[in-house]
Amino acid sequence: MSEYTATIKWQRDGQDFLDDNYSRSHTWEFDGGLHVPASASPQVVPLPKSVAENVDPEEAFVASLSSCHMLFFLAIARENGYMVDKYTDCAIGRMAKNDQGRLAMMKVVLRPKVVFSGDTCPTTAQIDEIHQQSHEQCFIANSVKTEIITEPVT
Repeated sequence: MSEYTATIKWQRDGQDFLDDNYSRSHTWEFDGGLHVPASASPQVVPLPKSVAENVDPEEAFVASLSSCHMLFFLAIARENGYMVDKYTDCAIGRMAKNDQGRLAMMKVVLRPKVVFSGDTCPTTAQIDEIHQQSHEQCFIANSVKTEIITEPVT
């Protein structure tokens, strides 16, 4: 069994906490030493209490689904002998109320654009199959209730 860690750090820094006038800016720290500036989303907590430039949990959720899908796509393409030169995904997550009336990330649309080269390039049907296999193998996709749709860009 694998285990993954992240350390989340926030500090008040003298702000008026009880009156709700505190920054939601914080830091994510990962075991490799990376420190990521994070914040609540400005769509959830208005500026200036949030920091638009920082990564928010909703963006990170969408990015983790996209990244996981891409990593499986690259591995499967390589196993099938296809040379991938570039992979770009402009993924979008959509929040809405779920059946219990709570806000949730209800849908994530992956829009990968993949550039291949070499003597053997996959057909559209083969690319679709690689995306389907990637979705089925993605650990993150297998862990969430969110509807995940892949709309390859050609």
